[in-house]
Amino acid sequence: MPRSRTVFRCMSCGADAPKWSGQCGTCSEWNTLAEELDAPSLAETHAPPPPPVPITAVRASDGRPVPTGLSEVDRVLGGGLVPGSVSLLGGEPGVGKSTLVLQLLGARARAGATTLYVTGEESTDQVRLRADRLGVLHDGVLLSAATSLPDVLHHITSVRPELCVVDSVQTLHDPGYTSAPGSVTQVRECAHQLVQTAKSTGTTVVLVGHVTKEGHLAGPRVLEHVVDTVLAFEGDRHHALRLLRANKHRFGGTDELGLFSMDPTGLHAVPDPSDMFLGDRRPGVAGSVVVPALEGHRPLLVEVQSLVASSALANPRRSAQGIDSGRLSLLLAVLDRRAEVPVGALDVYAMTVGGVKVIEPGADLAICIALASAFVGRPLPPTMVACGEVGLGGELRRVSRIDHRLSEAARLGFTSAVVPASTHAVDAPITLLRAETLFDALGLVGLRVQ
Repeated sequence: MPRSRTVFRCMSCGADAPKWSGQCGTCSEWNTLAEELDAPSLAETHAPPPPPVPITAVRASDGRPVPTGLSEVDRVLGGGLVPGSVSLLGGEPGVGKSTLVLQLLGARARAGATTLYVTGEESTDQVRLRADRLGVLHDGVLLSAATSLPDVLHHITSVRPELCVVDSVQTLHDPGYTSAPGSVTQVRECAHQLVQTAKSTGTTVVLVGHVTKEGHLAGPRVLEHVVDTVLAFEGDRHHALRLLRANKHRFGGTDELGLFSMDPTGLHAVPDPSDMFLGDRRPGVAGSVVVPALEGHRPLLVEVQSLVASSALANPRRSAQGIDSGRLSLLLAVLDRRAEVPVGALDVYAMTVGGVKVIEPGADLAICIALASAFVGRPLPPTMVACGEVGLGGELRRVSRIDHRLSEAARLGFTSAVVPASTHAVDAPITLLRAETLFDALGLVGLRVQ
């Protein structure tokens, strides 16, 4: 029997260290070394690999994606899942990862495919109850409660499903290693073997992964390197909106966004997100501005709200929800120094409505106008939007794909837009109010402080 030994392994890069230290000597990350009981693998010696062959002798495969049956997932993946690929889906507890993959399996089963759901966290009875609630009960969805990697690999090679979901990769363990499930060694080795099996059988594998309290995928960073696609499923549990993004995708771009609405019957695609975000908007309220933001190639009209109030604190509050807090502090400084709006001694609250996060610089102008509107107590016209980046000198800079942004605004009935002076003409029925500086923009909308 191999002799076990205690090692300290980096959770980021997987490197070993003889003793614990605050910083990994390989990747220089802090507080990532974890103690593990490790032993050499009990696996048998592999046979010699096949000899290399000329690249011209390799049979070319088209590698075309197969539609999943869920339109928003297909949008993010550029058409669907590629056969033989391995995808990693991460998200916070309760966001709906298991619901998403179960609906994915059900959609492929209804299309005539054989699918396999390997659950390591729930019993088969629990999964069956959820499938009944979601309306995805189908004979084409095979179910297995397994946590042993050899059992999972046996199911894949014997059944040969088109799609296999493992929920989650942190529950798998290889008996050839003595470390506990979820450890760096187990996650790394299980992922490697699943990737090899997916490539050899042509089965598409989706791994569900946990996230840390910082929002990063749990386990070694090599887990993200070894898979073909890394998907992030995000959302506020207090809102119905769920967002699907691709942080890595070897078969296409990573600039698309999938939007879902969560209810007791499952996840539903949101075909018109702008209308959803503005559905409960109250026009005529000071501090409210609509910004045509851009998520990948998808324009979204989002309402930015702000509120300023007198402060009794030496350091006034700065509260930001859905907006980067550092960016908010920068814009407050620009407002104070370049636009003569004295907000430095006031409590400031700014947020985006609907649970969506807007972190692109194109929202700078809308945030500043919303803050100025809240400061002077004067609302903006309800059919006006604002879009532009604000520099430290108070200048306004144009943003990308302004034609897509303003076309979406015009479709929803907006008639005017405050934009940087360098913005080119757009083919949309909307009036452009051009300004070179933030000070000029506030004058255009009647928000200059007297």
